[in-house]
Amino acid sequence: MMALMAHHHTTSRTATPASAPAMRAHEQSPDDSAARGAAADSERTPATPPGSPATRAWLMRCAVIGIVLAALNLRPAITSLGALLEEVRDGLGMSGSVAGLLTSVPPLCFALFGVAAPRLARRWGPGAVVCAGMVSIALGLAIRPFVGSTPVFLAASALALMGIAVSNVLMPVIVKRWFPDRVGTMTGLYSMGLAAGTSLAAAVTVPMTDALGGDWQLGLAVWALLAVVAVLPWLPLIRNRGFGDATATARRKGVPDGKGGTEEPADDSPASRADTGDGLRITRSRTAWALAVFFGLQATGAYVTMGWMPQIFRDAGVSASTAGVLLAVIMAMGVPLAFVIPRLAVGMRNQGPIVGTLGVCGLIGYAGLYFAPVGGAWVWALLLGVSNCAFPLALTMVGMRAGSSAGVAKLSAFAQSAGYLLSIPGPLLVGVLYQHSGGWGLPIALMAGLMVPQILVGIVAGREGTVEAEAARR
Repeated sequence: MMALMAHHHTTSRTATPASAPAMRAHEQSPDDSAARGAAADSERTPATPPGSPATRAWLMRCAVIGIVLAALNLRPAITSLGALLEEVRDGLGMSGSVAGLLTSVPPLCFALFGVAAPRLARRWGPGAVVCAGMVSIALGLAIRPFVGSTPVFLAASALALMGIAVSNVLMPVIVKRWFPDRVGTMTGLYSMGLAAGTSLAAAVTVPMTDALGGDWQLGLAVWALLAVVAVLPWLPLIRNRGFGDATATARRKGVPDGKGGTEEPADDSPASRADTGDGLRITRSRTAWALAVFFGLQATGAYVTMGWMPQIFRDAGVSASTAGVLLAVIMAMGVPLAFVIPRLAVGMRNQGPIVGTLGVCGLIGYAGLYFAPVGGAWVWALLLGVSNCAFPLALTMVGMRAGSSAGVAKLSAFAQSAGYLLSIPGPLLVGVLYQHSGGWGLPIALMAGLMVPQILVGIVAGREGTVEAEAARR
């Protein structure tokens, strides 16, 4: 009898210590005999996935839909404003420098609020935090057009951007944790949704504003409706907080490594769990710093593009509606490429060649924008759109440069917060250079010059390895 009881104890994760019958599943004491990592799992995951197989399948569909809808909402707050920046400046009485400050608010908020995302996720669960983020986006977008003053407009924008910030950080974490065997596919799907939302807002904001009687306030506020819709699929995931952990546990064995084999995630090892927890000093990782700088430089280019590119085309003689469509073309390039690039990246040991290709496209695009902004406008838009796909590549490298969901959480928070902090001066500096030089020559030259260090640090960040392994060598 004792032998049978011992056998049952070592082969089942549903056993609960007798001294704590009321413990929740994710708080159960670890099995002392679990030499292959059951200790780490029993501390953090429920014994079995929640509900019936039909319930789990339904929750999985909610997760996929929620990820896509959340991604659709992570940029319209920015690109819709870029399309109507001239009207907003006139309506609120902004100078060029203040408008440059406005385009710097997104990376500032991402840096300040994104760093809190892992802690919030540990307390409330990532699904609840992303759901709250969608609510925050909806409120901010609904309020900001009608406030009537620049400071309050900035504050309302910050409310929306706070929701975007935490969702930015948690998306790679959710993908790694809930879909560990489909990191490339789900990152691509998320990136496609993000690119689609970005380009959609850029393309239709001006025509939609015209259809609403030319009222720029309504043209901006309408995007709050999309955020309201995005709240819905996250609600079931809040009520089933164990879903993500259960999914990761069910998929933990035989996770593809992206190279035709399989790997055991670092979460399965107590030693690795310690490395990816408090013991991992992410700021001592050269790879983490390279990834943060790469993230910051690509974010600089992205937010200059979203905030100023329509104005660049309009000042060159392009109509407002065509300038919005050109921005939409830049962003729309990310829809197919955001799905292809992550899948391509996970199949390569070194992502440096992709980094270099995207950087060269950016250099050519900026050069064309400098010498022939109108004549080759569509070509430059296409090339800059390809270059902007450094964002899904950066997200993919975040997932690849850490060996566990805990490591991804730390790396994602650090790379995005530090990166967005680094990107803050870019849009502001572009606005100052534009106002004082009276043209776009210097700002465009600045953006072209920043592509060179972006390529160099991207090559470093793209080298094979993980931050955990790097920390273990120190």
